[in-house]
Amino acid sequence: MHGFVRAVSHAAAKRGDPQARLLADPTVRADPVAFCDELHQRGPLIRCRVNYLTPDHAVADTVLRSEDFRVNRLGTSLPAPLRWLEERTRAQTLHPLQPPSLLAVEPPEHTRYRKTVSSVFTARAVQSLRDRVEQTAGTLLDRLTAESGVVDVVDRYCAQLPVAVISDILGVPDDERARVLEFGELAAPSLDIGLTWPQYRRVQRGLDGFDAWLAGHLATLRRSGGDDLMSQLIRAADEGDQLDELELRATAGLVLAAGFETTVNLLGNGIRMLIEAPDQLETLRRNPDGWPNAVEEILRLDSPVQLTARFTTADTEVAGLPIGAGEMVVTYLAAANRDPKVFDDPHRFDVTRPNAARHLAFSGGRHFCLGAALARAEGEVGLRAFFDRFPDASIAGTGVRRDTRVLRGWSRLPVRLGTDRAHAGSR
Repeated sequence: MHGFVRAVSHAAAKRGDPQARLLADPTVRADPVAFCDELHQRGPLIRCRVNYLTPDHAVADTVLRSEDFRVNRLGTSLPAPLRWLEERTRAQTLHPLQPPSLLAVEPPEHTRYRKTVSSVFTARAVQSLRDRVEQTAGTLLDRLTAESGVVDVVDRYCAQLPVAVISDILGVPDDERARVLEFGELAAPSLDIGLTWPQYRRVQRGLDGFDAWLAGHLATLRRSGGDDLMSQLIRAADEGDQLDELELRATAGLVLAAGFETTVNLLGNGIRMLIEAPDQLETLRRNPDGWPNAVEEILRLDSPVQLTARFTTADTEVAGLPIGAGEMVVTYLAAANRDPKVFDDPHRFDVTRPNAARHLAFSGGRHFCLGAALARAEGEVGLRAFFDRFPDASIAGTGVRRDTRVLRGWSRLPVRLGTDRAHAGSR
């Protein structure tokens, strides 16, 4: 499946097919700004070789919310013979793009799964986590004060903060958090299509390891009956047979993995953007109440999730064009979030932008990200705490982007910390 998609995409990209370029053109992945502008000039809905692509904010929002569309499942768009083969040879490990994952199901299953999770991850529960985020950020920054020179801020801070927070609230012991982070890093490209053989093997190793670890973790929590949110989720799933064992494992695994994967990208992207825009950082120093809006602008301008796809359930019409049943529309969130019809001067980084929160970085409709509130809190607290502590931080190298297409973030980001403001006054 991956080899077929990769071969077709490389060939089509050479002929200029937009969707193929999104998958196979390294220049698009490295810097999508020019590509976004090109797509916007081509109209709100673009017919590609095998599907449709929209860079348009209004169209993307409509598709994500419409009852005429359903989520994508891995392998759905393959030709029938290859789809038959893929279904019979795929690994049996849980996959985020295969049922019973929340990302791959629709009502009534999706309604049942989401209701169970929502009964535990209430707005009040998420709000109560803010103190934990602040404490964890402070502890991590305290450790960095002992460093001198350059550190990889992704490894030492951006990854550690969300993993520590989500592990704390989901009952993951301290000595197992490094394994969870490792599994997440290995499995992150599982949302991509067209992987190379080495990539596929690494992804499968990560999914296998995470699945085995998660089964043991849930069994341990069942025996201990703790007060953490994962234990509460287990009890909610068991009450009235809300979720069977496979559904619980898929749902719990997605909550855990999604609880840190995109936030790592948000923090890394935000640190890089703010260091490179000292005027915006100065604006936030003068007005600290602007941090929540700054996070929205970072989410808009460098979206941690770049794209998502939907399939039509029946003949329908999008942007005035008829689309047959079973067709796929890729919503290119990165371009929708830079739509000049919605955002003035869309490529400009402006932490005071009044409509920054209109971005689609968390998707929309019934598949709107369950962890959006937590991600926003971690982004606001994590970025503000970092720059309060290290106001003179500077980029110390080019950094390395993650080798993923759906997710966008930094794998390594060298930063020179500069003055530790928390201790400067005592010296």
